[in-house]
Amino acid sequence: MLRGTGYGGGDARRRALRSSRRHLPGWIWWLLGIFLLVGLMLFVLHHNQKEQFRPPVVDNGSAIQEVPREKVNFSEELLSSTSFARQLVDQMTLAKAYVILAKEQGNLQLAWELSSQIRNCQRLLSEGAVNGRAITKDEAHPIISRLARLIYKAQDSHYDISTTIVTLKNHALALEERAKAAIVQSAEFGQLAAESFPKNLHCLTVKLTEEWLRNPKHRSHSEENRNSTRLVDNNLYHFCIFSDNVLATSVVVNSTVSNANHPQQLVFHVVTDRIHFGAMSTWFLINDFKGCTVEVRCIDEFSWLNASSSPLVRQLSEAETQGYYYSAGSKNPERETKFHNPKFVSLLNHLRFYIPQILPNLEKVVFLDDDVVVQKDLTQLFSIELHGNVIGAVETCLESFHRYSKYLNFSHPTISSKIDPHTCGWAFGMNIFDLIAWRKANATSLYHYWQEQNSDLLLWRTGILPAGLLTFYGLVEPLDRRWHVLGLGYDVDIDDRLIESAAVVHYNGNMKPWLKLAIRRYKYIWERYVNISHPYVRECMLQ
Repeated sequence: MLRGTGYGGGDARRRALRSSRRHLPGWIWWLLGIFLLVGLMLFVLHHNQKEQFRPPVVDNGSAIQEVPREKVNFSEELLSSTSFARQLVDQMTLAKAYVILAKEQGNLQLAWELSSQIRNCQRLLSEGAVNGRAITKDEAHPIISRLARLIYKAQDSHYDISTTIVTLKNHALALEERAKAAIVQSAEFGQLAAESFPKNLHCLTVKLTEEWLRNPKHRSHSEENRNSTRLVDNNLYHFCIFSDNVLATSVVVNSTVSNANHPQQLVFHVVTDRIHFGAMSTWFLINDFKGCTVEVRCIDEFSWLNASSSPLVRQLSEAETQGYYYSAGSKNPERETKFHNPKFVSLLNHLRFYIPQILPNLEKVVFLDDDVVVQKDLTQLFSIELHGNVIGAVETCLESFHRYSKYLNFSHPTISSKIDPHTCGWAFGMNIFDLIAWRKANATSLYHYWQEQNSDLLLWRTGILPAGLLTFYGLVEPLDRRWHVLGLGYDVDIDDRLIESAAVVHYNGNMKPWLKLAIRRYKYIWERYVNISHPYVRECMLQ
Protein backbone atom coordinates (compact mmCIF):
# COMPACT_ATOMS: atom_id res chain seq x y z
CA MET A 1 0.00 0.00 0.00
CA LEU A 2 2.73 2.30 0.93
CA ARG A 3 4.79 1.33 -2.20
CA GLY A 4 1.85 1.90 -4.48
CA THR A 5 1.02 5.16 -2.89
CA GLY A 6 4.64 6.21 -3.32
CA TYR A 7 4.64 5.44 -6.98
CA GLY A 8 1.45 7.20 -7.54
CA GLY A 9 2.66 10.30 -5.74
CA GLY A 10 5.84 10.48 -7.97
CA ASP A 11 3.85 10.39 -11.13
CA ALA A 12 1.67 13.13 -9.89
CA ARG A 13 4.69 15.41 -9.23
CA ARG A 14 6.15 14.78 -12.69
CA ARG A 15 2.91 15.62 -14.36
CA ALA A 16 2.71 18.80 -12.31
CA LEU A 17 6.30 19.82 -13.37
CA ARG A 18 5.59 19.20 -17.07
CA SER A 19 2.46 21.17 -16.72
CA SER A 20 4.37 24.09 -15.12
CA ARG A 21 7.02 24.04 -17.98
CA ARG A 22 4.37 24.23 -20.58
CA HIS A 23 2.94 27.26 -18.88
CA LEU A 24 6.40 29.35 -18.73
CA PRO A 25 6.15 32.64 -20.67
CA GLY A 26 8.11 32.94 -24.01
CA TRP A 27 10.10 36.04 -23.04
CA ILE A 28 11.83 34.08 -20.32
CA TRP A 29 13.05 31.60 -22.93
CA TRP A 30 14.44 34.49 -25.09
CA LEU A 31 16.23 35.98 -22.09
CA LEU A 32 17.87 32.66 -21.24
CA GLY A 33 19.09 32.27 -24.85
CA ILE A 34 20.70 35.73 -24.85
CA PHE A 35 22.51 35.01 -21.57
CA LEU A 36 23.88 31.77 -23.00
CA LEU A 37 25.11 33.49 -26.20
CA VAL A 38 26.85 36.31 -24.29
CA GLY A 39 28.49 33.81 -21.98
CA LEU A 40 29.80 31.83 -24.93
CA MET A 41 31.31 34.97 -26.54
CA LEU A 42 33.04 36.00 -23.31
CA PHE A 43 34.53 32.54 -22.98
CA VAL A 44 35.96 32.59 -26.52
CA LEU A 45 37.42 36.14 -26.10
CA HIS A 46 39.07 35.27 -22.82
CA HIS A 47 40.61 32.15 -24.34
CA ASN A 48 42.12 34.11 -27.27
CA GLN A 49 43.68 36.72 -24.96
CA LYS A 50 45.36 34.03 -22.92
CA GLU A 51 46.81 32.48 -26.09
CA GLN A 52 48.15 35.90 -27.30
CA PHE A 53 49.95 36.80 -24.07
CA ARG A 54 51.15 33.33 -23.23
CA PRO A 55 54.94 33.36 -22.43
CA PRO A 56 57.26 31.48 -24.84
CA VAL A 57 57.42 27.80 -24.16
CA VAL A 58 60.89 26.47 -23.43
CA ASP A 59 61.54 23.17 -25.07
CA ASN A 60 64.66 21.25 -24.12
CA GLY A 61 64.97 19.98 -27.65
CA SER A 62 64.65 23.30 -29.47
CA ALA A 63 66.07 26.82 -29.32
CA ILE A 64 64.48 29.40 -27.08
CA GLN A 65 62.02 31.56 -28.99
CA GLU A 66 62.71 35.23 -28.18
CA VAL A 67 60.41 38.10 -28.80
CA PRO A 68 62.22 40.37 -31.36
CA ARG A 69 63.27 43.81 -30.15
CA GLU A 70 62.50 46.96 -32.09
CA LYS A 71 65.65 48.36 -33.72
CA VAL A 72 66.68 51.94 -32.95
CA ASN A 73 68.41 54.59 -35.01
CA PHE A 74 71.89 54.58 -33.52
CA SER A 75 72.77 57.95 -35.05
CA GLU A 76 69.90 59.51 -33.16
CA GLU A 77 71.14 57.76 -30.04
CA LEU A 78 74.53 59.44 -30.41
CA LEU A 79 72.89 62.84 -30.86
CA SER A 80 70.60 62.48 -27.89
CA SER A 81 71.94 64.22 -24.80
CA THR A 82 70.23 61.72 -22.49
CA SER A 83 71.41 58.49 -24.14
CA PHE A 84 74.16 56.33 -22.66
CA ALA A 85 75.78 56.10 -26.09
CA ARG A 86 76.28 59.87 -26.10
CA GLN A 87 77.78 59.77 -22.59
CA LEU A 88 80.18 57.03 -23.67
CA VAL A 89 81.31 59.04 -26.71
CA ASP A 90 81.88 62.19 -24.64
CA GLN A 91 83.87 60.28 -22.02
CA MET A 92 85.90 58.53 -24.70
CA THR A 93 86.79 61.82 -26.45
CA LEU A 94 88.03 63.34 -23.20
CA ALA A 95 89.94 60.16 -22.37
CA LYS A 96 91.74 60.27 -25.73
CA ALA A 97 93.01 63.76 -24.94
CA TYR A 98 94.33 62.58 -21.58
CA VAL A 99 96.07 59.62 -23.25
CA ILE A 100 98.18 62.11 -25.23
CA LEU A 101 98.90 64.16 -22.11
CA ALA A 102 99.82 61.09 -20.07
CA LYS A 103 102.22 59.86 -22.76
CA GLU A 104 103.88 63.26 -22.94
CA GLN A 105 104.38 63.26 -19.16
CA GLY A 106 105.79 59.73 -19.25
CA ASN A 107 102.84 58.22 -17.33
CA LEU A 108 102.56 55.13 -19.50
CA GLN A 109 100.52 53.17 -16.94
CA LEU A 110 97.74 55.76 -16.95
CA ALA A 111 97.89 55.98 -20.73
CA TRP A 112 97.54 52.19 -20.97
CA GLU A 113 94.57 52.10 -18.58
CA LEU A 114 92.80 54.89 -20.45
CA SER A 115 93.45 53.18 -23.80
CA SER A 116 92.06 49.92 -22.44
CA GLN A 117 88.81 51.57 -21.37
CA ILE A 118 88.60 53.44 -24.66
CA ARG A 119 88.75 50.10 -26.48
CA ASN A 120 85.99 48.71 -24.26
CA CYS A 121 83.90 51.77 -24.99
CA GLN A 122 84.48 51.42 -28.72
CA ARG A 123 83.57 47.74 -28.59
CA LEU A 124 80.27 48.44 -26.81
CA LEU A 125 79.36 51.24 -29.22
CA SER A 126 80.21 49.02 -32.16
CA GLU A 127 77.94 46.25 -30.89
CA GLY A 128 75.11 48.72 -30.40
CA ALA A 129 75.52 50.12 -33.89
CA VAL A 130 75.67 46.67 -35.51
CA ASN A 131 72.67 45.31 -33.62
CA GLY A 132 70.69 48.53 -33.90
CA ARG A 133 69.85 48.69 -30.21
CA ALA A 134 70.20 51.29 -27.50
CA ILE A 135 72.98 51.00 -24.93
CA THR A 136 71.50 50.10 -21.58
CA LYS A 137 72.46 51.50 -18.21
CA ASP A 138 73.77 48.14 -17.02
CA GLU A 139 76.13 47.98 -20.03
CA ALA A 140 77.32 51.58 -19.95
CA HIS A 141 77.63 52.20 -16.21
CA PRO A 142 80.78 50.10 -15.54
CA ILE A 143 82.72 51.67 -18.39
CA ILE A 144 81.57 55.22 -17.61
CA SER A 145 82.50 54.74 -13.95
CA ARG A 146 85.97 53.42 -14.74
CA LEU A 147 86.61 56.19 -17.27
CA ALA A 148 85.42 58.81 -14.79
CA ARG A 149 87.84 57.50 -12.14
CA LEU A 150 90.74 57.50 -14.61
CA ILE A 151 89.91 61.01 -15.86
CA TYR A 152 89.76 62.23 -12.24
CA LYS A 153 93.13 60.54 -11.70
CA ALA A 154 94.53 62.37 -14.73
CA GLN A 155 93.19 65.68 -13.49
CA ASP A 156 94.68 64.97 -10.08
CA SER A 157 98.03 64.58 -11.84
CA HIS A 158 97.73 68.24 -12.94
CA TYR A 159 96.36 67.37 -16.37
CA ASP A 160 93.63 69.95 -15.87
CA ILE A 161 91.52 71.60 -18.56
CA SER A 162 93.80 74.59 -19.05
CA THR A 163 96.82 72.30 -19.48
CA THR A 164 94.82 70.18 -21.87
CA ILE A 165 93.79 73.16 -23.99
CA VAL A 166 97.34 74.54 -24.18
CA THR A 167 98.79 71.13 -25.03
CA LEU A 168 96.21 70.38 -27.68
CA LYS A 169 96.70 73.83 -29.17
CA ASN A 170 100.43 73.23 -29.37
CA HIS A 171 99.76 69.89 -31.02
CA ALA A 172 97.46 71.53 -33.56
CA LEU A 173 100.04 74.20 -34.36
CA ALA A 174 102.77 71.60 -34.70
CA LEU A 175 100.62 69.52 -37.08
CA GLU A 176 99.79 72.62 -39.10
CA GLU A 177 103.49 73.46 -39.43
CA ARG A 178 104.22 69.89 -40.50
CA ALA A 179 101.46 70.06 -43.09
CA LYS A 180 102.80 73.33 -44.48
CA ALA A 181 106.32 71.93 -44.62
CA ALA A 182 105.04 68.80 -46.38
CA ILE A 183 103.17 70.90 -48.95
CA VAL A 184 106.24 73.03 -49.64
CA GLN A 185 108.46 69.96 -49.84
CA SER A 186 106.00 68.22 -52.17
CA ALA A 187 105.87 71.29 -54.41
CA GLU A 188 109.66 71.51 -54.51
CA PHE A 189 110.04 67.82 -55.31
CA GLY A 190 107.34 68.06 -57.98
CA GLN A 191 108.99 71.14 -59.48
CA LEU A 192 112.36 69.42 -59.39
CA ALA A 193 110.91 66.41 -61.19
CA ALA A 194 109.25 68.66 -63.77
CA GLU A 195 112.47 70.59 -64.41
CA SER A 196 114.66 67.50 -64.62
CA PHE A 197 115.58 65.98 -67.96
CA PRO A 198 114.61 62.28 -68.05
CA LYS A 199 117.36 59.78 -68.65
CA ASN A 200 115.74 58.36 -71.79
CA LEU A 201 115.43 61.80 -73.39
CA HIS A 202 119.04 62.58 -72.51
CA CYS A 203 120.04 59.26 -74.08
CA LEU A 204 118.23 60.17 -77.31
CA THR A 205 119.89 63.61 -77.40
CA VAL A 206 123.35 62.11 -76.92
CA LYS A 207 122.90 59.51 -79.66
CA LEU A 208 121.58 62.07 -82.13
CA THR A 209 124.38 64.51 -81.30
CA GLU A 210 126.97 61.78 -81.86
CA GLU A 211 125.47 61.09 -85.28
CA TRP A 212 125.46 64.81 -86.09
CA LEU A 213 129.16 65.08 -85.28
CA ARG A 214 130.01 61.79 -86.99
CA ASN A 215 128.19 62.44 -90.26
CA PRO A 216 129.09 65.69 -92.10
CA LYS A 217 126.29 65.05 -94.62
CA HIS A 218 123.74 66.06 -92.00
CA ARG A 219 125.36 69.46 -91.62
CA SER A 220 125.47 70.05 -95.37
CA HIS A 221 121.82 69.02 -95.78
CA SER A 222 120.87 71.34 -92.96
CA GLU A 223 122.51 74.26 -94.73
CA GLU A 224 120.79 73.38 -98.00
CA ASN A 225 117.37 73.40 -96.32
CA ARG A 226 117.98 76.95 -95.15
CA ASN A 227 117.75 78.14 -98.77
CA SER A 228 114.38 76.53 -99.48
CA THR A 229 111.81 78.96 -100.90
CA ARG A 230 109.11 77.11 -98.96
CA LEU A 231 110.37 78.77 -95.78
CA VAL A 232 109.13 82.20 -96.96
CA ASP A 233 106.13 81.14 -99.06
CA ASN A 234 103.00 82.75 -97.59
CA ASN A 235 100.80 80.40 -99.60
CA LEU A 236 101.88 77.57 -97.26
CA TYR A 237 100.93 77.02 -93.62
CA HIS A 238 103.69 78.01 -91.21
CA PHE A 239 104.13 76.81 -87.63
CA CYS A 240 106.82 77.76 -85.10
CA ILE A 241 108.06 75.74 -82.13
CA PHE A 242 110.72 76.88 -79.62
CA SER A 243 112.09 73.95 -77.61
CA ASP A 244 115.12 72.01 -76.40
CA ASN A 245 113.18 68.73 -76.17
CA VAL A 246 113.72 66.64 -79.30
CA LEU A 247 111.09 63.99 -78.60
CA ALA A 248 108.43 66.49 -77.53
CA THR A 249 109.02 68.61 -80.63
CA SER A 250 108.81 65.48 -82.76
CA VAL A 251 105.42 64.63 -81.25
CA VAL A 252 104.10 68.13 -82.00
CA VAL A 253 105.23 67.93 -85.63
CA ASN A 254 104.10 64.33 -86.09
CA SER A 255 100.64 64.91 -84.60
CA THR A 256 100.17 68.05 -86.70
CA VAL A 257 101.02 66.43 -90.04
CA SER A 258 99.16 63.20 -89.16
CA ASN A 259 95.90 65.13 -88.79
CA ALA A 260 96.42 67.54 -91.70
CA ASN A 261 94.54 67.08 -94.96
CA HIS A 262 97.57 68.24 -96.97
CA PRO A 263 100.73 67.70 -94.87
CA GLN A 264 103.00 68.65 -97.78
CA GLN A 265 101.77 72.24 -97.43
CA LEU A 266 102.99 72.53 -93.83
CA VAL A 267 106.23 74.27 -92.84
CA PHE A 268 107.69 74.09 -89.33
CA HIS A 269 110.20 76.61 -87.97
CA VAL A 270 111.95 75.05 -84.96
CA VAL A 271 114.35 77.07 -82.79
CA THR A 272 116.48 75.40 -80.12
CA ASP A 273 119.62 76.15 -78.10
CA ARG A 274 123.24 75.43 -78.96
CA ILE A 275 123.40 72.21 -76.90
CA HIS A 276 120.45 70.55 -78.62
CA PHE A 277 120.87 72.01 -82.12
CA GLY A 278 122.80 69.02 -83.52
CA ALA A 279 120.39 66.46 -82.06
CA MET A 280 117.28 68.40 -83.19
CA SER A 281 118.66 68.89 -86.71
CA THR A 282 119.66 65.23 -87.04
CA TRP A 283 116.25 63.96 -85.92
CA PHE A 284 114.34 65.93 -88.55
CA LEU A 285 116.88 65.06 -91.25
CA ILE A 286 116.75 61.29 -90.73
CA ASN A 287 112.96 61.10 -90.33
CA ASP A 288 110.28 61.95 -92.86
CA PHE A 289 107.10 63.62 -91.63
CA LYS A 290 104.77 63.02 -94.58
CA GLY A 291 106.55 65.46 -96.87
CA CYS A 292 106.33 68.56 -94.70
CA THR A 293 109.25 70.99 -94.36
CA VAL A 294 111.08 71.37 -91.04
CA GLU A 295 113.65 74.12 -90.50
CA VAL A 296 115.84 73.93 -87.38
CA ARG A 297 117.71 77.02 -86.20
CA CYS A 298 119.89 77.86 -83.21
CA ILE A 299 119.03 80.77 -80.95
CA ASP A 300 122.64 81.92 -81.09
CA GLU A 301 122.07 82.92 -84.72
CA PHE A 302 119.94 85.86 -83.63
CA SER A 303 122.58 88.51 -83.13
CA TRP A 304 119.90 91.16 -82.64
CA LEU A 305 118.81 89.38 -79.44
CA ASN A 306 121.27 91.08 -77.07
CA ALA A 307 121.38 93.14 -73.87
CA SER A 308 121.06 96.42 -75.71
CA SER A 309 117.84 95.48 -77.50
CA SER A 310 116.17 93.07 -75.05
CA PRO A 311 115.41 93.95 -71.41
CA LEU A 312 115.17 90.24 -70.63
CA VAL A 313 118.69 89.53 -71.87
CA ARG A 314 119.94 92.50 -69.88
CA GLN A 315 118.15 91.34 -66.73
CA LEU A 316 119.49 87.82 -67.11
CA SER A 317 123.03 89.15 -67.03
CA GLU A 318 122.43 90.75 -63.64
CA ALA A 319 123.62 88.83 -60.57
CA GLU A 320 120.38 89.42 -58.67
CA THR A 321 118.27 87.82 -61.40
CA GLN A 322 120.62 84.87 -61.68
CA GLY A 323 120.49 84.32 -57.94
CA TYR A 324 116.68 84.52 -57.94
CA TYR A 325 116.23 81.84 -60.59
CA TYR A 326 119.37 79.73 -60.57
CA SER A 327 120.64 79.64 -56.97
CA ALA A 328 120.27 76.37 -55.09
CA GLY A 329 118.84 78.10 -52.05
CA SER A 330 116.82 81.22 -51.48
CA LYS A 331 117.10 84.00 -48.97
CA ASN A 332 113.35 84.34 -48.97
CA PRO A 333 111.77 81.48 -47.03
CA GLU A 334 108.30 82.41 -48.23
CA ARG A 335 109.14 82.07 -51.89
CA GLU A 336 106.91 79.92 -54.06
CA THR A 337 108.95 77.30 -55.86
CA LYS A 338 106.94 77.43 -59.06
CA PHE A 339 107.72 81.12 -59.51
CA HIS A 340 111.47 80.48 -59.34
CA ASN A 341 111.52 78.05 -62.24
CA PRO A 342 114.43 79.02 -64.54
CA LYS A 343 112.25 77.99 -67.49
CA PHE A 344 110.23 81.16 -66.97
CA VAL A 345 113.23 83.28 -67.98
CA SER A 346 114.53 80.91 -70.64
CA LEU A 347 115.24 82.82 -73.83
CA LEU A 348 113.63 79.99 -75.77
CA ASN A 349 110.46 80.53 -73.79
CA HIS A 350 110.47 84.26 -74.50
CA LEU A 351 111.15 83.92 -78.24
CA ARG A 352 107.39 83.99 -78.87
CA PHE A 353 107.58 87.77 -78.39
CA TYR A 354 110.10 88.03 -81.27
CA ILE A 355 108.32 86.01 -83.96
CA PRO A 356 108.21 88.90 -86.51
CA GLN A 357 111.99 89.30 -86.18
CA ILE A 358 112.59 85.54 -86.50
CA LEU A 359 110.24 85.21 -89.50
CA PRO A 360 110.39 88.63 -91.16
CA ASN A 361 108.89 87.50 -94.50
CA LEU A 362 105.78 85.77 -93.17
CA GLU A 363 102.31 87.19 -92.70
CA LYS A 364 100.61 84.55 -90.51
CA VAL A 365 101.98 81.83 -88.29
CA VAL A 366 100.65 79.37 -85.71
CA PHE A 367 102.65 79.11 -82.50
CA LEU A 368 102.73 75.70 -80.76
CA ASP A 369 104.24 74.84 -77.37
CA ASP A 370 106.25 71.63 -77.14
CA ASP A 371 103.81 70.10 -74.63
CA VAL A 372 100.79 69.98 -76.95
CA VAL A 373 99.32 67.26 -79.14
CA VAL A 374 97.38 68.16 -82.29
CA GLN A 375 94.23 66.13 -83.03
CA LYS A 376 92.59 68.07 -85.89
CA ASP A 377 93.61 69.83 -89.08
CA LEU A 378 95.02 73.22 -88.01
CA THR A 379 95.15 74.75 -91.48
CA GLN A 380 91.62 76.08 -90.88
CA LEU A 381 93.10 78.46 -88.30
CA PHE A 382 94.68 80.48 -91.08
CA SER A 383 91.25 81.36 -92.50
CA ILE A 384 89.88 82.73 -89.20
CA GLU A 385 89.25 86.47 -89.32
CA LEU A 386 91.13 88.20 -86.49
CA HIS A 387 89.46 91.60 -87.15
CA GLY A 388 92.71 93.53 -87.00
CA ASN A 389 93.89 91.86 -83.79
CA VAL A 390 97.38 90.45 -83.39
CA ILE A 391 96.68 87.12 -81.72
CA GLY A 392 93.92 84.53 -81.73
CA ALA A 393 93.68 82.65 -78.43
CA VAL A 394 91.25 80.58 -76.37
CA GLU A 395 89.97 82.52 -73.37
CA THR A 396 90.12 80.90 -69.93
CA CYS A 397 87.33 82.69 -68.09
CA LEU A 398 85.53 79.37 -67.71
CA GLU A 399 88.63 77.71 -66.27
CA SER A 400 90.22 78.11 -62.85
CA PHE A 401 92.62 80.76 -64.17
CA HIS A 402 89.93 83.40 -64.73
CA ARG A 403 90.80 87.04 -65.30
CA TYR A 404 93.68 89.53 -65.39
CA SER A 405 93.37 90.16 -61.66
CA LYS A 406 94.62 86.60 -61.12
CA TYR A 407 98.01 87.31 -62.67
CA LEU A 408 98.82 90.99 -62.15
CA ASN A 409 99.39 93.23 -59.14
CA PHE A 410 96.54 95.73 -59.39
CA SER A 411 97.65 97.48 -56.24
CA HIS A 412 100.44 98.95 -58.37
CA PRO A 413 99.35 102.20 -60.08
CA THR A 414 101.11 101.31 -63.34
CA ILE A 415 98.78 98.32 -63.72
CA SER A 416 95.58 99.71 -62.20
CA SER A 417 95.70 102.91 -64.29
CA LYS A 418 95.97 101.11 -67.64
CA ILE A 419 94.42 97.65 -67.32
CA ASP A 420 90.89 96.46 -66.51
CA PRO A 421 91.20 93.71 -63.85
CA HIS A 422 88.02 92.01 -65.12
CA THR A 423 89.41 91.42 -68.60
CA CYS A 424 89.18 87.77 -69.55
CA GLY A 425 92.47 85.89 -69.52
CA TRP A 426 93.64 83.61 -72.30
CA ALA A 427 96.24 80.91 -72.85
CA PHE A 428 99.51 80.44 -74.71
CA GLY A 429 100.25 77.04 -76.26
CA MET A 430 98.28 77.19 -79.51
CA ASN A 431 97.91 80.67 -81.01
CA ILE A 432 97.46 82.15 -84.45
CA PHE A 433 99.45 85.37 -85.04
CA ASP A 434 98.79 88.01 -87.68
CA LEU A 435 102.34 89.29 -88.15
CA ILE A 436 101.21 92.25 -90.26
CA ALA A 437 98.98 93.46 -87.42
CA TRP A 438 101.82 92.69 -84.97
CA ARG A 439 104.25 94.94 -86.79
CA LYS A 440 101.62 97.65 -87.09
CA ALA A 441 100.90 97.55 -83.33
CA ASN A 442 104.64 97.31 -82.57
CA ALA A 443 103.82 94.59 -80.03
CA THR A 444 107.45 93.64 -79.39
CA SER A 445 108.14 97.20 -78.18
CA LEU A 446 105.14 96.85 -75.83
CA TYR A 447 106.69 93.68 -74.49
CA HIS A 448 109.98 95.50 -73.87
CA TYR A 449 108.12 98.30 -72.09
CA TRP A 450 106.40 95.96 -69.67
CA GLN A 451 109.59 93.98 -69.03
CA GLU A 452 111.33 97.24 -68.10
CA GLN A 453 108.48 98.23 -65.80
CA ASN A 454 108.68 94.86 -64.06
CA SER A 455 112.43 94.88 -63.46
CA ASP A 456 111.74 94.85 -59.70
CA LEU A 457 109.08 92.08 -60.09
CA LEU A 458 106.36 94.27 -58.57
CA LEU A 459 103.89 94.11 -61.47
CA TRP A 460 103.93 90.32 -61.68
CA ARG A 461 106.18 87.78 -60.05
CA THR A 462 107.38 85.86 -63.07
CA GLY A 463 106.21 83.79 -66.00
CA ILE A 464 105.42 84.17 -69.65
CA LEU A 465 101.64 84.61 -69.53
CA PRO A 466 101.48 87.88 -67.50
CA ALA A 467 103.88 89.48 -69.97
CA GLY A 468 101.70 88.23 -72.83
CA LEU A 469 98.48 89.50 -71.23
CA LEU A 470 99.96 92.98 -71.01
CA THR A 471 101.72 92.95 -74.40
CA PHE A 472 98.59 91.89 -76.31
CA TYR A 473 96.06 93.73 -74.13
CA GLY A 474 93.19 94.76 -76.41
CA LEU A 475 94.75 92.88 -79.35
CA VAL A 476 93.26 89.40 -78.76
CA GLU A 477 90.65 87.66 -80.90
CA PRO A 478 88.83 84.96 -78.87
CA LEU A 479 88.76 81.49 -80.42
CA ASP A 480 86.33 78.63 -79.86
CA ARG A 481 87.52 76.72 -76.81
CA ARG A 482 87.58 73.47 -78.76
CA TRP A 483 90.65 74.73 -80.58
CA HIS A 484 92.75 74.46 -77.42
CA VAL A 485 91.89 72.32 -74.36
CA LEU A 486 94.14 72.92 -71.36
CA GLY A 487 94.96 71.12 -68.14
CA LEU A 488 96.23 67.67 -69.11
CA GLY A 489 99.36 68.30 -67.05
CA TYR A 490 97.55 68.81 -63.74
CA ASP A 491 93.78 68.19 -63.96
CA VAL A 492 92.68 64.54 -63.67
CA ASP A 493 88.97 65.24 -64.24
CA ILE A 494 88.74 66.68 -67.75
CA ASP A 495 85.68 65.49 -69.64
CA ASP A 496 86.59 62.82 -72.21
CA ARG A 497 84.16 64.32 -74.71
CA LEU A 498 85.93 67.68 -74.48
CA ILE A 499 89.30 66.02 -75.08
CA GLU A 500 87.98 64.11 -78.09
CA SER A 501 86.52 67.27 -79.64
CA ALA A 502 89.69 69.35 -79.09
CA ALA A 503 91.87 70.37 -82.00
CA VAL A 504 94.83 70.70 -79.62
CA VAL A 505 95.28 69.28 -76.12
CA HIS A 506 97.80 70.96 -73.87
CA TYR A 507 99.77 69.27 -71.08
CA ASN A 508 100.35 72.53 -69.23
CA GLY A 509 101.43 71.91 -65.64
CA ASN A 510 104.18 69.85 -64.06
CA MET A 511 102.88 66.42 -65.11
CA LYS A 512 104.35 66.38 -68.61
CA PRO A 513 103.58 63.29 -70.70
CA TRP A 514 107.27 62.36 -71.08
CA LEU A 515 107.77 62.24 -67.28
CA LYS A 516 107.04 59.37 -64.91
CA LEU A 517 104.72 61.63 -62.92
CA ALA A 518 102.47 62.13 -65.98
CA ILE A 519 98.73 61.57 -65.54
CA ARG A 520 98.31 58.04 -66.89
CA ARG A 521 94.79 58.72 -68.13
CA TYR A 522 96.06 61.20 -70.76
CA LYS A 523 99.49 59.78 -71.52
CA TYR A 524 98.34 57.52 -74.36
CA ILE A 525 97.33 60.56 -76.44
CA TRP A 526 100.94 61.73 -76.49
CA GLU A 527 102.52 58.27 -76.80
CA ARG A 528 100.70 57.33 -80.00
CA TYR A 529 102.70 60.01 -81.85
CA VAL A 530 106.09 58.87 -80.50
CA ASN A 531 108.14 57.18 -83.23
CA ILE A 532 108.82 54.06 -81.17
CA SER A 533 109.96 52.17 -84.28
CA HIS A 534 113.12 54.24 -84.53
CA PRO A 535 116.10 52.27 -83.12
CA TYR A 536 117.40 55.21 -81.07
CA VAL A 537 114.00 55.76 -79.45
CA ARG A 538 113.46 52.06 -78.83
CA GLU A 539 116.90 51.66 -77.28
CA CYS A 540 116.64 54.74 -75.06
CA MET A 541 113.08 54.04 -73.91
CA LEU A 542 114.22 50.71 -72.46
CA GLN A 543 116.64 52.44 -70.10
